[in-house]
Amino acid sequence: MAFAYRMSVRRSASALALAVCLSASCAAAQDAEPPSDPARPGAADLPEIEYGVGAETGLRVPRFVSLRAGMGRVRRGPGVDYRIDWEFTLRGMPMEVVGEYGHWRRVRIWDGSSGWMHYALLSGTRSVIVMDDSVPMRIKPDADSAISAIAGSGVVATLGKCNPDWCHIRVEGHRGWVRKPSLWGVYPGEIRD
Repeated sequence: MAFAYRMSVRRSASALALAVCLSASCAAAQDAEPPSDPARPGAADLPEIEYGVGAETGLRVPRFVSLRAGMGRVRRGPGVDYRIDWEFTLRGMPMEVVGEYGHWRRVRIWDGSSGWMHYALLSGTRSVIVMDDSVPMRIKPDADSAISAIAGSGVVATLGKCNPDWCHIRVEGHRGWVRKPSLWGVYPGEIRD
């Protein structure tokens, strides 16, 4: 059984020249400019990626999280006064936290795009995106093991255990082991019990 493409991202023309924003509220937000408070950083003043421990949470940065809500807006800077660049519309979509500022987290997605989201929209529950077409989900973490299902490119799955080469995923009632290079949302050397 193959799974359909499930990932959904809405981007504004300012974030990607060839796309248009599909949300009416996004269009209105395009005119919003960041506040002129000199104590508040502009998007360009903040580091692209932090490494180590997050100043706000004490958690490792970078780290993977997922979208808690059914819709999340990604902004140009850490605050509601910053312009909305795009919206995520798939609960559970994996993201990588690459920076922290107050209640805001700079997140990066599978294509390298990044922006700021409020921490309340994010969850520590781990998920992954299947990056390759027709990826076999196997009963055991072994290339010779039987196939339980086939996952298509763009499928978002819940992440389970991982060994150095394989991860166990769950999607729409199906479970199986997938090779790590076919997934985005888990680090190459990461082991999960």
